[in-house]
Amino acid sequence: MFENNTVPHPPTAPALAAAGGTQMKAILCTRSGPPDVLQFTQVEKPIPQDNEVLVKIHAATVTAGDVVLRKLSPWLALPLQILFGVQRKKIPGHELAGEVVATGKAVTRFQVGDQVFGTTTDLRAGSYAEYICLPQDGMLTPKPHNLSFAEAAAIPIGGMTALYFLSPGSVQPGQSVLVYGASGSVGTYAVQLAKYYGADVTAVCSHANFDLVESLGANQLIDYTREDFTQNGQTYDLIFDAVGKRTFPHVKDSLTPNGVFRSVKSTTREKPEALLFLKERAEAGQLKPVIDRRYPLEASVEAHRYVETGRKKGNVVITIA
Repeated sequence: MFENNTVPHPPTAPALAAAGGTQMKAILCTRSGPPDVLQFTQVEKPIPQDNEVLVKIHAATVTAGDVVLRKLSPWLALPLQILFGVQRKKIPGHELAGEVVATGKAVTRFQVGDQVFGTTTDLRAGSYAEYICLPQDGMLTPKPHNLSFAEAAAIPIGGMTALYFLSPGSVQPGQSVLVYGASGSVGTYAVQLAKYYGADVTAVCSHANFDLVESLGANQLIDYTREDFTQNGQTYDLIFDAVGKRTFPHVKDSLTPNGVFRSVKSTTREKPEALLFLKERAEAGQLKPVIDRRYPLEASVEAHRYVETGRKKGNVVITIA
């Protein structure tokens, strides 16, 4: 790890004991706007249904997607929800790591005490809270045993996005891969996955982040503030834009005859097997989360403000005591 600094069932006795009462600390986002719309408050703790586990959250993250959804106009939010199932959650947050503290009576995959990590995608509630209920068959899997909760929470979204575009078999040993935006959350995982597959990796980022991306396995480095990679005469078997700032017409002359261009602007899909693959890579030491900054839950406004600058390296983590 690299770091800069339905009607619910009635509460069961074990669930209430594990949750420690009926209230929890959380961040609420009830309207769109700047970071200040986020409210640190107390809300009702959730109670797991038959097929759910109650997770005590130890860490969450602030992703670029969280910032976009927070700012999203209601006029745009409704079409996104109808067309793509994307919705702004009253409690934000899409990544988490924590510990199972109660289970529904039909749960067989997890037990109390299991350390887990995953996402809240397609769920109504997010991860900026002390507790969350998650379906046992959702985007949830055991946490990598060699990572902290903060490190594990920083994997799912960025890792699965990079894996979607650099899936097994899409990159062959010896191929040349260029990652544009190599120092961001998706970019840092893309560099590591491309290297894992045996590619020769060119990382495009600012000069200040050269040491970081080189430590992740990049072979060549390009400072985008000083050089346009499309003008240097080099060609690549795969160009992956990890920040969504380039288009095919702009990069086509930098592709080999059978070269492929991919961008995070394309629609992605989460799969449980992808999360498990990332867990295995992390436990094998082949995938390392990059954490830029950590903020306590009550400082979520400041965390959002920082991510909104567009200058974060890797991931920004929310720690929950």
